Amino acid sequence: MTAQELRIGKNRKSVFKDKVMALLPDGGNLNLCLTCGACSSGCPAAGIEGMDPRKFLRLAAMGMDAEILSSQWAWCCTMCQRCIYACPMKIDIPQLIFNVRASWPRENRPRGIVASCDAALKHDTCSAMGVSEEDWHFVVEDVLEEVRGNQAGFEDLQAPMDKHGAEFFLNQNSREPVTEPEEMVPLWKILHLAGADWTYGSKGWGGENYCMFMAENQSWEHIVRIKAKAVEDLGCRVWLNTE
Repeated sequence: MTAQELRIGKNRKSVFKDKVMALLPDGGNLNLCLTCGACSSGCPAAGIEGMDPRKFLRLAAMGMDAEILSSQWAWCCTMCQRCIYACPMKIDIPQLIFNVRASWPRENRPRGIVASCDAALKHDTCSAMGVSEEDWHFVVEDVLEEVRGNQAGFEDLQAPMDKHGAEFFLNQNSREPVTEPEEMVPLWKILHLAGADWTYGSKGWGGENYCMFMAENQSWEHIVRIKAKAVEDLGCRVWLNTE
């Protein structure tokens, strides 16, 4: 393998990096990189698309805005923040990634993420599958009835809906009620056997927030507010999001 020469023009300045630094406390420490590679060592997306957190940050530091704004790797990052915990300088690379995503034209962002975000905005259920309140109630009641009638020892299993004053407000993976409704049952059983005081909500039960991953600030904030209001309206003490 032959080495590739990378030439960078004199005084090349990253307009993008400076913009992101202005948004973050202490500039997100983006200028403190030691190039040690600790961020890449535990990154689940390292190596995909020939990229990793260290390379991505170095491209930004060298003013290669066009390269980072066109790299598909920005959409491979899980935003897990392992890189921050591993970094001795606590550099906020996920925030850099988030703002790169926000700079992409909406029509160029991954179609699956865009579609899931749009679906979650259709109803106050916040379901990434676009499930309405009526369909959500039907699925839960139908599955619960089947379990009670066919599984010994769970004749009195509960899957409460809109129970005021419950200890836990439970969110749910949006795809399970649509594609694998039986996958909801094991958690119901665990909560039942533990004697937990819990409830689903008609509103705000969808556990995911694809609008956040798409870096669409107004949309993901809207979804979070719906969920938070659902918890508050029912007077639940703990918001339990399994996603």
